[in-house]
Amino acid sequence: MKRFAAIALVVAVVALAVRESANPRWEVPPGRREVVFWHFWGGKDRPVVEEICDRFNRSQNEFFVRPVAMPGSNLDLKFFLSVAGEDPPDVLNQDDPIVADWAHRDALVPLDELATSEEIAQLETWLFPAAREIGSYRGRLYALCNGLDIRALYYNADVLDAFSLEPPRTLEELDRAAAAIAPGNADRMHERYGYLPDPRRIWSWGIVFGGRFYDPHSGRITADSPRIIAALDWMASYSRRYGAAAVARFRKGDQALPGAAFPLLEGSYAMIMDGQWRVAEIGAVRQAARSRGEVVPRYGVVPLPAPTGGLANAGWVNGNFFVVPRGAKNPRGAWAFMKFWSGFGGHESEAARACAGGGWIPASANVVESPIFQEYLRRYPMFRTFVELAGSPNQVPTPALPGAQFLQDEIIRAAEDAMYKLVPPREALENATRRVQARLEAIGAKE
Repeated sequence: MKRFAAIALVVAVVALAVRESANPRWEVPPGRREVVFWHFWGGKDRPVVEEICDRFNRSQNEFFVRPVAMPGSNLDLKFFLSVAGEDPPDVLNQDDPIVADWAHRDALVPLDELATSEEIAQLETWLFPAAREIGSYRGRLYALCNGLDIRALYYNADVLDAFSLEPPRTLEELDRAAAAIAPGNADRMHERYGYLPDPRRIWSWGIVFGGRFYDPHSGRITADSPRIIAALDWMASYSRRYGAAAVARFRKGDQALPGAAFPLLEGSYAMIMDGQWRVAEIGAVRQAARSRGEVVPRYGVVPLPAPTGGLANAGWVNGNFFVVPRGAKNPRGAWAFMKFWSGFGGHESEAARACAGGGWIPASANVVESPIFQEYLRRYPMFRTFVELAGSPNQVPTPALPGAQFLQDEIIRAAEDAMYKLVPPREALENATRRVQARLEAIGAKE
């Protein structure tokens, strides 16, 4: 059965590639070398991606990028099937923590085989620290980051004003504001909460509390360290205050909102952690109210509030990045396209246009400083908070380990156990740490 499923997937991948090739827009002009580009974007983002490809194709006469959308699941399997079939794409864009996994299997071309030594040295300082770390494995760059995703704390200023509250700058202030807006009562389901932790955000709060999930010196998973236990215990305190079942029901409800609406805009929270992509949504809501002659709602955003002894401007960061598979037919063209989109090598204005079009945080301060992106920040001033956070050394990605996705999922599962089943945080994290450490040792993936 598994064999037939794999064969069916291969057929689907080939059919998709053929269908994309049949589009006259992506017919390779005579004299050009094709660059096959797989990406995961769909919906409103796909036209933005294709416009970037068009701009690259118009910018020179040597290469021609043909984008192939690969939305949905099983991208890992599709990728390795293409590598096994000796017909991989030339370049692929991803946002999952797969760099270490794929590099460990020797499925990726390291950037120092694509770029000159001078370019690699420039990249080390050109990239934001977090962008460099996302693309690295064992001290070597395997991926070129083209955009970062940062989380911060959004708030409804009108609600805070109604309770005579200021935007929280410390964890204690966040707790006080949450309790004032929705007083603790395990027997009552609130229609609006001041704030509720999300189990997925243990990755951010663990870092804000000063913890790290992995120690590269010892090769040990450290998700059960005191600071991360403290972070999860604080998150679980909201479940103890409001009732674990009530929190779980509310969370399930707000994640099932039609069209993946932003809960802050729906009024179910006064404060919520989320990423920079929500800025455009907030701008659209405000503009719609203005055009109807209604009172324009007020929103703001601040860095994640830290506890005493925690880290300022901290959190978990991920991002989009390019990789070149082993066996790619046109790695030189892939490298040219990667530089164009990311902004490296003098293409900062092109990257600024890409980031402004997609609502993405640039991977380099040089792109941020571009006049095009500065104009975007003037239009969306709330976005500036995320850009400032992008340069912080306390923005930390998932550890670059084979099995990183397993690590990420297991820690989130531990947070769910602590928040929704009231498993003691120490026990939940110790169990997760044992499972991940065993997996890590089984594949021999210590640093």
